[in-house]
Amino acid sequence: MSNSNLFLCIGKPIKNDYGRIIGKVASFALTPDGKFDAVYVEFGDGQFTKQPMENLRFNGAEITFVTKIKSQAGTLCDHIPLIWRKDEALKDLLEKKKIAPDVFQDLHQSFGTVLTQFKKDAQVIIDESVVEIERCREEITSLSYAIANLEIEHEIGKVDEETYKSAFTLLQETLKRASSEKTDYEQTKSKLASVLLGDQSQVPRSTKIYAEHVVNNNISNNDAASKLPEPPVVVYVKEIGKAGI
Repeated sequence: MSNSNLFLCIGKPIKNDYGRIIGKVASFALTPDGKFDAVYVEFGDGQFTKQPMENLRFNGAEITFVTKIKSQAGTLCDHIPLIWRKDEALKDLLEKKKIAPDVFQDLHQSFGTVLTQFKKDAQVIIDESVVEIERCREEITSLSYAIANLEIEHEIGKVDEETYKSAFTLLQETLKRASSEKTDYEQTKSKLASVLLGDQSQVPRSTKIYAEHVVNNNISNNDAASKLPEPPVVVYVKEIGKAGI
């Protein structure tokens, strides 16, 4: 969407990565030269905040709020292996006597400082992911009980068919979103933990190519593509007293 059309997004709903409506666009902040600098967002709980443009994706009428944890984790998963590879390349260059020892020491120290900060940032994201995973787990449990109780009330005739179908569809869609969200946070946590442990299977191929160019090595690992697990199977309760969750 062109910058001039972004004003058409004012008042439009904003969804997160999992399709939940979390708020709406209130306005935009522009730089003196007319560039869009930030988005004013009114969240569903009434909170009003200013968000950087990169926190939102605009695709026609669809506006998506990019989850902070996922975006930061993606950046760290790229940057941490890159710094490692640069430091490895630096050591090889020193061994080949292509750089002076004092230059090596200075660059090696700067890489170490940056890497230490990245590791701290990664641990923060891991801790935040753990909190979100637990939140999703509690939500999934509550939704599972809600579906079971809905089935019971429908089975004994207290909930009519139309109401039952409407409520069941809503609960099931919410359950799928919560399950997808939990899976994403688990994968984010796992990938960051692997990167911190030096799991080279997590190193992006582009980073490996960079290392090959610097040290003339033949490194040929490819990223393993991750697949999301299937959504949880909902067990329908057909008899009172036999609900399994």
